[in-house]
Amino acid sequence: MSRGPREGVRPAFRQWRAGRPFWGGLLLALGGVEVLLTLKASLDVILHVGMQGLAGYLLPAVMLLCGVLILLNPAQRLFYSVVGVLVTLGTWLTSNLGGFFVGLLLGLVGSCLAFGWLPDQEPRVGRRQRRREARAAQAVPQPLESRTGQTA
Repeated sequence: MSRGPREGVRPAFRQWRAGRPFWGGLLLALGGVEVLLTLKASLDVILHVGMQGLAGYLLPAVMLLCGVLILLNPAQRLFYSVVGVLVTLGTWLTSNLGGFFVGLLLGLVGSCLAFGWLPDQEPRVGRRQRRREARAAQAVPQPLESRTGQTA
């Protein structure tokens, strides 16, 4: 079994994911899906609170759309995340208390993650890597000048 074409898929996906607020967009989209699914739940589960008309389906659809657009167009993430927060808060009134709080929380957390994402930030260095670098710096012998404080 050849592994040639499959070796580049995972690194390519990681690179694509690193260039956008992936988790924020994904959580916002999942929140929209969850609210839409609770609208179609069986009658034993549904809690009818608020307007059950067009707004009950429109707001979760906009949540889903904003989540997908954050993933596909990260340059406009601020606009989509603000719209996502407002629409998510609107589902509290229109869609079974925001999908029984689960969709509401997913949408709010996802929108906040997308809003706070910074595109040009360097990746964080893990604790293990910092320890390795510190040990390597201690293991390197210092030149004679720096130990005595005198220069030649």
